[in-house]
Amino acid sequence: MRVPYNPRLPLDGLTRRGFLQASGVVGATALLAGVAGCSWQDVQKAASQNPLPAGTPVLVLVTMYGGNDWLNTVIPVNDPAYHDARPGMSYTPGEVLALDKVSGLNPGLKNMASLWSGQKLAIMRGVGYPNPDRSHFRSMDIWQTGSPSTPLTTGWLGRWLDQSKDPEALLGLNIGPVLPVLAVGAKRTFAALSVKEPAAEPLGPVMSALSTPDTSDTEAQRMVASSYAAVGRVRDDVVTHMSSVSLPDQIVDDGSLKSQLLTVAACIRLGAPTRCYTVSMGGFDTHAGEKATQQELLTSFDTAITEFRKAMDGTPRASDVVLVAYSEFGRRVKANASEGTDHGTAGDVLVVSDRVKAGFHGDQPSLTDLDQGDLKASQDFSSLYAELLTSVLGADPTPVVGSGITASQVLV
Repeated sequence: MRVPYNPRLPLDGLTRRGFLQASGVVGATALLAGVAGCSWQDVQKAASQNPLPAGTPVLVLVTMYGGNDWLNTVIPVNDPAYHDARPGMSYTPGEVLALDKVSGLNPGLKNMASLWSGQKLAIMRGVGYPNPDRSHFRSMDIWQTGSPSTPLTTGWLGRWLDQSKDPEALLGLNIGPVLPVLAVGAKRTFAALSVKEPAAEPLGPVMSALSTPDTSDTEAQRMVASSYAAVGRVRDDVVTHMSSVSLPDQIVDDGSLKSQLLTVAACIRLGAPTRCYTVSMGGFDTHAGEKATQQELLTSFDTAITEFRKAMDGTPRASDVVLVAYSEFGRRVKANASEGTDHGTAGDVLVVSDRVKAGFHGDQPSLTDLDQGDLKASQDFSSLYAELLTSVLGADPTPVVGSGITASQVLV
């Protein structure tokens, strides 16, 4: 049975069996943890009883599902190899928002260009991991567990939560009823604050498809399918409850990235005792007609971050926030026959903050010295995680990402 496509998840036409093989028990664990939701009233109560002290750093992590094409996001517009590889979908120097003599931003990122000019944006180039995988599920699993070589059942932020001595239940908060793997620990998980899914509750058919037994399943796959069935039943009750939750008036409760980030801003302004928020946006799997589609997506992404920062302007907590945006991989250098791009490897990471070391970090991978048509990563995501754990979350990175990792030094 085919699983319906949901722009919030990178399913991309996989079969139910294929999804179970890709996600394994981790996926079921993440969904099961995600049904432990909280309400806006819970956030208000926690903020009044245990407000986050002013000056405490806060991490906002944005996952861009689908594999964003970073070469058409941070564009090496003056590199001839870029135009040679993408004759029908490359940008000209006059179309991009110039960053330096070599690169420019996608025209959909006008406000990000202003952040760059205002020294509020850092761009990490060529971020990846060893032996990259082009599967949406496996690559995202690697990014979210923080383990390229050994499959784990916990996410990197879940392990941070496990080691934290702060018992606060809202220390980590996901916006949405289903937790990503990165937010699941062995002992604790993030709380989940629901913002309504887009029209027609698209996760319903997905959950139904994933929980349907298949005669060719292994015992482990049958257990996972059974878990999805149980999760679906409980999740229906949670979503029904959450649909009546009253959020602040300025939030249009539509499940968009803008809605999620405005919810985060409301929580931070209120003084919620949360150190890390996770949000997401889908739709970046641009195999055909990419140029217009991606520009529209990036415009929405740009607007969402701008509205978030506007909502934080003038508050004493505005300078505490570090927003990080990443995707499971970049795209291949060469365009395909449909004027799109296929799954690649290394990509960029955007870091937005008042306390960022603005500018480029790391080298742009060569567009001609490739690994089977893909970019070679110039830095590992573990260095970013070590930096965020140390400088933002105030934690020892070793239990989370291992020893001997040099932090990226992207923050002041």
